[in-house]
Amino acid sequence: MKKTIWIALTCFTLGLITAGFVLLSPPSNGVVGHTAENTAFPSTNLYAQETPRINPGLDFTTIVDRVGPAVVKVVAERIEKRQSRNMFDNSPFDDFWRRFFDSPGGGQDEEYRAFPQGTGFLISADGYVLTNNHIVENAVKVTIGTIEDMEYNAEIIGTDKLTDLALLRVKGENFPFITLGDSDMLRVGEWVLAIGNPWGLEHTVTAGIVSAKARQLQLDDPNAYQDFIQTDAAINQGNSGGPLVNLKGEAVGINSIIYSATGGNIGIGFSISANLAKSVVRSLKENGRVIRSIIGVGIYPITKQYQDALGIPTRKGAIVGSVTAGGPAEKAGLKRYDVITKLNGLPVDDRTDLRFKIADIKPGTTIELTILRKEDKKFAEKIFKIKLKELESGEVKEDDESSKTDLGFSVDGMTGAIAERLNFEIDKGLIVTDVTNYSVAQRAGLRKYDVILEINQQELNSVKELEKILKAAKSGDTLLLLVHREYRNTQSDEFFITLRIPE
Repeated sequence: MKKTIWIALTCFTLGLITAGFVLLSPPSNGVVGHTAENTAFPSTNLYAQETPRINPGLDFTTIVDRVGPAVVKVVAERIEKRQSRNMFDNSPFDDFWRRFFDSPGGGQDEEYRAFPQGTGFLISADGYVLTNNHIVENAVKVTIGTIEDMEYNAEIIGTDKLTDLALLRVKGENFPFITLGDSDMLRVGEWVLAIGNPWGLEHTVTAGIVSAKARQLQLDDPNAYQDFIQTDAAINQGNSGGPLVNLKGEAVGINSIIYSATGGNIGIGFSISANLAKSVVRSLKENGRVIRSIIGVGIYPITKQYQDALGIPTRKGAIVGSVTAGGPAEKAGLKRYDVITKLNGLPVDDRTDLRFKIADIKPGTTIELTILRKEDKKFAEKIFKIKLKELESGEVKEDDESSKTDLGFSVDGMTGAIAERLNFEIDKGLIVTDVTNYSVAQRAGLRKYDVILEINQQELNSVKELEKILKAAKSGDTLLLLVHREYRNTQSDEFFITLRIPE
């Protein structure tokens, strides 16, 4: 028995010595090393390598120190209305109040002050500030706050709803500012910084890359002009209007929109390109508004599907999908399915390129369009001369001296493009783009996407005609509207609505 135990202990001891020798011996060729210092065989090393050094050129701190002081907090003050609640709300008598007192539950409209906040940044030493339109829209007062805790009252120089940009100005000189860079030179994958005031956390800096360029989003306004830079730099509520900065310290974008199911950042944010902003700023400085031209067509991109279906010989240009009755294009002779390939002899890349080029030309200018038209199963090149028309603002403006025209609705000219997008059978009149809750228009029964054909038995062909009629109306006057409404079941109806000018 003792002999057996002795043999077992001897074998165990020899096993320990052998194992120790294997573990302590240096690795031979083809054996994976265990330490960071072992670099003889990098191609076969399955273990973590030394963390690569950060590119010394990515000096975010210097950029932030330089541009940070030009980023400001924007606080707008606007007067809004809401319905007061009372003891009869949600009661069985709701229908009684609506029927006889034109008010749900008998509640009254009451005014309150709202204070939307966002970000902006100085773009010149003399106090011009760029921000988003949706922050300062309808504001009665705008205040700017700097990183040095200085506050300034800002003047609204002009706003542009179609790009969601606004230009403000504060009194003073020698302000720090950020130069608008060339956003066309941006490359996908390039580093960018977003600076702003998310959730009230002032001067927050986040970093990311350019995820994509020239994004076109499905926004509510079909006439919106879009050229978005997509980025994964964290953008949240309150970042709106702040700069997207490249590593040169230039603002290449203006942060505007996020995609999120929760309202927080998920790495998909969008900034308005600086090159688009430059033209808007220039027009707002000169005119207080943005002046754009149109030719009166609905245009579509030449996708592979459209190219195959129509037999178009090129992917460059834009397809005419609809022609506005009485518009410049119809008068010149353009037709549906024409393919616009050149503007004033210069190639047209795509639909967006054509819209931007036409918009930048002064209204009243005669341009030359080169188109491809299919005749006898072959495409022939033709040239048309078209006199540009100004794109109307599309909003029923309040009288600055009185609220008598504040009926609570906005309109836009009904075009073939809008009719086709909404699948409407009518392409004339003025389409209602917005109705304010509890306004005169809403109480009268007017709805978004209604089409106003006549007012006081006068046909409406432009927003200016409606503005002229409203301006001439007196307090207490009644307006008779002929309204066209289309329903989801493809049925439509025409009826009258009366609006009484508030006294």
